[in-house]
Amino acid sequence: MLLGVNIDHIATLRNARGGIEPNVLTAARMCIDLGASSITTHLREDRRHIKDSDVQSIRNLSKVRLNLEMAMTDEMQEIALKLRPHAVCIVPEKRQELTTEGGLDVAGQLERATKFVRPLIEKGIEVSMFIDADISQVSAAYKCGVPFIELHTGRYSEDFGTDKEEESFQALKGAATFAQTLGLKVNAGHGLNYENVKRMHEIPDLVELNIGHSIIARAVFVGLSQAVEEMKKLVEEK
Repeated sequence: MLLGVNIDHIATLRNARGGIEPNVLTAARMCIDLGASSITTHLREDRRHIKDSDVQSIRNLSKVRLNLEMAMTDEMQEIALKLRPHAVCIVPEKRQELTTEGGLDVAGQLERATKFVRPLIEKGIEVSMFIDADISQVSAAYKCGVPFIELHTGRYSEDFGTDKEEESFQALKGAATFAQTLGLKVNAGHGLNYENVKRMHEIPDLVELNIGHSIIARAVFVGLSQAVEEMKKLVEEK
């Protein structure tokens, strides 16, 4: 598996005081130099952490594969078509939420989702849908014509270490396996940390894990380099 690093909370810390420190471009370069496969940023409607200028600057960095998380809105589609990141992940978004609370309901808005992703795909952008481990949502994502899905691992992460863990994990595994039979490539992320990430190796052929908060939180104590290196080792080694 590959490790994509979400650096949104580098920007969160910067925005607490304003200015440029800590610098998101420095963080992006470090993560790539340490072997991260991509840099993920979520450009939210309220711009609470990553800003438009951040995304543009990261896109301009050489050797950096930018994965742009974004809501299914006209504004974000316009930005993505102009920016042309390497990949976009379509996520649900609520203004008041602290973090993404669940997967996108693709099945409930299939026609809209299909029309939304078509111009992105036509521009050569790698598109994925951030969805729950639900067969109906996997099927809907497939019907949209996207090459990737990203499974929302939040439920599994919350249930890890409890009597609900196995049920949540098997739902993830089942959804991933079903998606792969349809020819979809599968990523995963949300709430993964240095303990619960280990079970992702039990799901065959996951392509990439996108992890942010846990890495940045650990970096407060051990530094970004060590935090990324430790997670990369867990992701790559069974």
